Amino acid sequence: MAKEKVIVIGGGPAGIMAAGKAAEQGKNVVLIEKNEKLGKKLFITGKGRCNLTNACPIEEMIQNIPVNGKFLRNALFQFGNKELVEFFDKLGLETKVERGERVFPQSDKSSDVIKALSRYLEQNQVEILHQEVLRVAKPDRFVLYLANQKKMEADKLIIATGGLSYPSTGSTGDGYDFARSLGHTITELKPSLVPLEIKEKWVSGLTGLTLKNTGICIKNQNQKKVYSDFGEMEFMPFGVSGPMVLSASAAVRDLDAGGYSLWIDLKPALSEEALEARVQKDFIKYSTLAFGKSLNDLLPQKMIPVIIELSEIDDRKLVNQIRKEERKRLVWLLKNLKMEIKGYRPVSEAIITAGGVSLKEINPKTMESKIVPGLFFAGEVLDLDGYTGGFNLQIAFTTGVSAGVSC
Repeated sequence: MAKEKVIVIGGGPAGIMAAGKAAEQGKNVVLIEKNEKLGKKLFITGKGRCNLTNACPIEEMIQNIPVNGKFLRNALFQFGNKELVEFFDKLGLETKVERGERVFPQSDKSSDVIKALSRYLEQNQVEILHQEVLRVAKPDRFVLYLANQKKMEADKLIIATGGLSYPSTGSTGDGYDFARSLGHTITELKPSLVPLEIKEKWVSGLTGLTLKNTGICIKNQNQKKVYSDFGEMEFMPFGVSGPMVLSASAAVRDLDAGGYSLWIDLKPALSEEALEARVQKDFIKYSTLAFGKSLNDLLPQKMIPVIIELSEIDDRKLVNQIRKEERKRLVWLLKNLKMEIKGYRPVSEAIITAGGVSLKEINPKTMESKIVPGLFFAGEVLDLDGYTGGFNLQIAFTTGVSAGVSC
């Protein structure tokens, strides 16, 4: 009896894992990837180091998938971070855990991850076809129409095409079109883990400045705090980026709706009272200097002109002439540097895409369509995305395993 044929579209982490697991079940598997190499986006993740997963407990991992995280609970307990590390260990890829429980390959090379995954496919005799799929249909079996004018048929189909982010790596949203054509609903697509554009003009003057050990919070139109974090951020010509900002873009889904503001605490380790005492101490030390020359111990050089301007204190004014209310205003500003959020940067600059194939139409244990039997989805094409720290690659690997073993 002929083996059941499974086609996987997409040669990223989800597709590779799905193809390998399906082959382990004894299926005849073809993995179709339109790029000339597998794992093109994987190659650049984590700045080329590839943050594979996060070593936190599974329940904490679910909390780091802010929308629809509970959908993955069963799948993560079947194949979570521990199983993923063991999987790579068997393939000869050693891993290490760094700050924030982030797991990386010991070599710090994403290319080693891709080599390990390629070995996995080879071990399981997965056929790899570098070709673009133009259209998918299901009159009886699944029929795939290819760019080379040929067509292929399959008993089962796994769509693991990624999202819209990093289109240069081949993520151009094809999977959403395939899903729609087969009757699936696509939820609103938005950039996630993406830098934010800021309205204030002074931000561009801070381009290149990185702030570490900084606190941020985001407030909505009603001045209610909707997100807060502590860590690192960076100023860009258009606004702000960095790990905290990227996670904020994933946590608050309508930052482009208007009315949101980003507040920076430049001295989160100090209470307002403690900071005032620190400023008073500096003012005594530099009492005969002009205000503009008294902030070098307190702030990065690039930040000083901005704080002077926003404090509305004349930079030529002698420190010993600064009034108490002016000093208090300066202290408040250092703890509450406000910026108006204009919106997200384009999805092409995002690390991942928020939104995707509606999970209401997907079986959470198998990743199989509830609409089309034999159709499975894995990875970013689904309406699943997490914060930075390895959570999105874990989503890809986990859903890939679920689809592969179930098809």
